[in-house]
Amino acid sequence: MSVRPYRDILRRKSRQVMVGDVPVGGDAPISVQSMTNTLTHDVEATMNQIRALEEAGADIVRVSCPDVESTAALKEIVRQSTVPIVADIHFHYKRAIEAAEAGAACLRINPGNIGSAARVRDVVQAAKDHGCSMRIGVNAGSLEKHLLEQFGEPCPEAMVQSALEHAKILEDNDFREFKISVKASDVFLAVAAYQGLAEACDYPLHLGITEAGGLRGGTVKSSIGMGMLLWSGIGDTIRVSLSADPVEEIKVGFEMLKSLDLRHRGVRIVSCPSCARQAFPVIKTVETLEKRLEHISTPLSLSIIGCVVNGPGEARETDIGLTGGGNGNHMVYLSGVTDHKIDDDHIVDHIVELVEQKAAELEAEKEQGVSVEQAS
Repeated sequence: MSVRPYRDILRRKSRQVMVGDVPVGGDAPISVQSMTNTLTHDVEATMNQIRALEEAGADIVRVSCPDVESTAALKEIVRQSTVPIVADIHFHYKRAIEAAEAGAACLRINPGNIGSAARVRDVVQAAKDHGCSMRIGVNAGSLEKHLLEQFGEPCPEAMVQSALEHAKILEDNDFREFKISVKASDVFLAVAAYQGLAEACDYPLHLGITEAGGLRGGTVKSSIGMGMLLWSGIGDTIRVSLSADPVEEIKVGFEMLKSLDLRHRGVRIVSCPSCARQAFPVIKTVETLEKRLEHISTPLSLSIIGCVVNGPGEARETDIGLTGGGNGNHMVYLSGVTDHKIDDDHIVDHIVELVEQKAAELEAEKEQGVSVEQAS
């Protein structure tokens, strides 16, 4: 029995596929991905964006391949990238073959949309020949005509049936290295579709609320829909779709997983909304710390609380804590224990220094553990 069963998330058991060297499904960590919005044939611009996504922690990056110029550039993009590249293919089977040959780790494709059975066989063979997995990407906004006629409108049952029909095409070609998504911009529709698909098959699921909106609205919408699914154990890889800098999608994705204790990267800040009791400017301090600590990838926790009402309790549960005190005497906690005081003028620099020291210690311990394990 778990010590805190109310915190337990029992993940759905799924098959595992590989996207390059990133495992998706099974017992693998939930991966976080985004998509470039540059012209893919502009290799320099696309690589600049991919590197920014890599630095933010992206496990997988998708690029659109609508034309031959894009797939021609893909080989160089794959060569330069340190994360697996997914090629987004819509209708043209030749683009899929070219992308596989160029080294794409995965093809985002709906096999039922690319034409004849012979064309599907050719794409599957190219994927097999080049060690390329696939993602079946069902979208409520582009359901097949026969399903809209059958169900009358986009609905969870139609989306699940679409996914399973595409899956059967690949299964009939003896190909099972794929994951599936059933995205919608409507939270209720997307959640119900994923729940239905989770029961209907054991393929890994790529979660997303598509066309979710801008940074604030899209973050809230995605967190509601994807959070419900992740909390119930559904989901193996995620993409937060925002009308914003793609780097923000990665940040939001990791915050979502950190909130559910499903994955940890970087500093988790616990902070109060501030009130008249605050003994230092909490909001400004937290905003500055978030920017100053973006370079820390080591998982650790930091509490920034403006007064002694909740400050000591939160500090007991975090690696480093700061609680506002009177007359510029703010208490600093290390590993939940009171350690020393700090004045107003040095709060940010001092906390950044403590976090960097703690991250270095944790990384050293991790490295030492790996060395001991290898030696044994």
